[in-house]
Amino acid sequence: MRVVTGKKWERYAEDALLFPEYGKNREELEKLVGSLRGDETIVTASLELLDLIARRFKKGEENVLIYSDTGKSLTLKEVHELRKYLDFDVRGGFSGEPARTSVLFVEGKTDAKFFKAVFKKLFEFRESREVPYNLTFIERVFERDNFDILKRSSDGTYVAVIPSEGNSGVVRNLGNFLRAMDVFAFAVDRIGVAVDIDENREAALDSILGRLSDFEYRESGEGYLVGGTEVIPLIIGLPYQDELIDWRKPTVEDLMLHLIAREGLMERIRPGLKALSESLGRLLKPKEVMYIALSAYGHWGNLEGFYELFVMRSRFRNLKAVLREAGLMDGLVRLAMWER
Repeated sequence: MRVVTGKKWERYAEDALLFPEYGKNREELEKLVGSLRGDETIVTASLELLDLIARRFKKGEENVLIYSDTGKSLTLKEVHELRKYLDFDVRGGFSGEPARTSVLFVEGKTDAKFFKAVFKKLFEFRESREVPYNLTFIERVFERDNFDILKRSSDGTYVAVIPSEGNSGVVRNLGNFLRAMDVFAFAVDRIGVAVDIDENREAALDSILGRLSDFEYRESGEGYLVGGTEVIPLIIGLPYQDELIDWRKPTVEDLMLHLIAREGLMERIRPGLKALSESLGRLLKPKEVMYIALSAYGHWGNLEGFYELFVMRSRFRNLKAVLREAGLMDGLVRLAMWER
């Protein structure tokens, strides 16, 4: 199966099905895709049709999407994942002036709000309604509450913080994003990859390097260069030890626990933690501690909002100390392109 998009599709027009989506509703498109043998060439400008085809033909290296403007291709498995996890507009056609831009892939929404607040607190970023050319491929179709675009007005630098689905999702998005940059001829300056230490730091880094092995890369100051884009690993692992907390493995919640302790909130809630632990007859999970801290802080929203609010209201020295102890500060400075 070959699916062709882009402005130069005429070179693939011979013996191809040209724009079969016109005049068809969803049910008719599903019937069309169900009738395909798998050896056709289809020229289309429909995301709906692309999604249906990619879902059906995502297996097999011979099933590809060709971006006619560059003549390069993605497998339909990659297309399916770019659409499912990033809402990437695989029709291409991006235009405009590039800006200094970083992308940070994180595990989930709470991680996203933590790092969003860090960029705002430490590096003078603010939410932005402006979107640089480098990010139009997701902004045109992404729901705005699923990710954050930040801008620093002083120098026009952008950061996009994008949640994924666990460590494997972060690494998957990294590989697909690098492939998409090559095929669709756009680039960002830096890509941050924030993953938890599941077993140990080396294993976490190996998972990132395993994905980078699909590309030509070399070491840089804080990470690895793929073409002109620097990939910066952010390995999250700062254990928080407390006699009332059942700590299992490093997550971004540990960073919050350390920050809560440095800000003095942990001692304020300790009587409540002790009472709850005794009532339950067990140690408390870190997330349970987070909810007690949330209530004591007087925040009646969700954990995501609490993470962002608490980081924003914390003292600079405490936040920097936690990030330095976790080994994250230098990588974040690189992502923020902070030169002061």
